[in-house]
Amino acid sequence: MNGFLNVLKPPGMTSAAVVSFVKRMANEKHVGHAGTLDPEAAGVLPLMLGRATRLFDCLVDKEKSYVAECAFGFATDTQDAQGQVIASGTNYPSLEAVRRAAESLTGDIVQRPSMYSAIKVDGKPLYARARNGESVKVPERTVHVERIEIQEERPGHGVLMHIDCGRGTYIRSICDDLGKLTGCPAHMRFLLRSRSGVFDLSTSMTLEEIQRYAEAGELSQHILPLDYPLGHLQAWHIPEWMEKPALNGAHLRTGHMDLDEGTKLRMYLKDTFLGIAAYTDGELVWKTLILPDAH
Repeated sequence: MNGFLNVLKPPGMTSAAVVSFVKRMANEKHVGHAGTLDPEAAGVLPLMLGRATRLFDCLVDKEKSYVAECAFGFATDTQDAQGQVIASGTNYPSLEAVRRAAESLTGDIVQRPSMYSAIKVDGKPLYARARNGESVKVPERTVHVERIEIQEERPGHGVLMHIDCGRGTYIRSICDDLGKLTGCPAHMRFLLRSRSGVFDLSTSMTLEEIQRYAEAGELSQHILPLDYPLGHLQAWHIPEWMEKPALNGAHLRTGHMDLDEGTKLRMYLKDTFLGIAAYTDGELVWKTLILPDAH
């Protein structure tokens, strides 16, 4: 199987465990995720299957969307509902106060993620180090938050919100910051990633659906094509006379093209996606060549 599978990850499961599950269901050795999701979070987790793993460097996953619930009343060491309480208070903010605080958390902001995040230090996730009793100083990082829409109040002093942000943004840290800004400790009670790049809930599948399709021998029919997440790249159709050198992976001499040097293109041969090439000094140089099965 070659393509992408958009998994609706359940809470309480690591991204690595989802990869292992799909490997078994698809009977495919080469499976990887295109962007991790914390174990306690739910939502879209795009997976690359087979030759799609070779396209990782060309994927755009900077734009993400989340639905989250921020709960006021106490803060935890993990910044979510699974951690140990480290502060509490009853000065519950109004919805308008939360909206004002959220405004100061948009744009380019500095975050210090929780020790219980999926950030890797020396190849090991911080949450794994924390559970082993290790203490590692987590560096601050600059992230981009495009929008925080405070939607409604929820039972138990909660606030439901929709967030559009760039990669590397920790929503639990936003909840923690909302608590600090409003003067009432807060944590993240719930998190759902609704979009990661072009992958959203509309194309996602639960683990149960994946298993059902696999057992019926129909999983391949639900794999998204290799070029599905590459719409941000311009398409270029290889002329018939270039077919042989293209299939041999040779540089394709095109002469001058109205493109910036290094521009990457989606390459097609007879409407079949063939991979990614970069425009370099009058030539198209293959970055990733994916030959059709017949070759």
